[in-house]
Amino acid sequence: MPVTVRPVEPRDIPAIQQLYACPKAQAGTLQMPFPTLTMWEKRLANLPDDTYCLVAEQDGKVIGQLGFEANRRARRRHVGEFGMAVHDKYTGKGVASALMSAMIDLADNWLNLRRIELTVYCDNEAAISLYSKFGFGVEGRFSEYAFRNGEYVDAYHMARFNPRSRDTA
Repeated sequence: MPVTVRPVEPRDIPAIQQLYACPKAQAGTLQMPFPTLTMWEKRLANLPDDTYCLVAEQDGKVIGQLGFEANRRARRRHVGEFGMAVHDKYTGKGVASALMSAMIDLADNWLNLRRIELTVYCDNEAAISLYSKFGFGVEGRFSEYAFRNGEYVDAYHMARFNPRSRDTA
């Protein structure tokens, strides 16, 4: 069954809330346990102009979400950053790759961004492998970046450059 990537709609918010309630999604993001529907409704109600929220859908069900923001600061307008999660039942099935492909197309071909940045926990080997597959490289390590499940965890800062923009630099 193919995965479709599309912009978020208000009807998707309950599914996004449930997605981020999954144990793997919580462990791989900065989200807190017990996300409320009200919190997600507020978060997604009025997205800024340079923020894009995509969902991955399969068979009418939202199974992944990616939030992407093009930086609005004058000296960082060439940069975008993102975060995403895939429902625990659908990890390893191409959902994250579909979201990444759509986001990179948006950044490279429509927003004219030179650089995409992300932060990922150092122990999230599946995500690091995915990001590497899409051309992201580790640029640094943040010690004790976040508190998760009773302990501090480190994170990598990774980035990818638009290949066309690097050829002309």
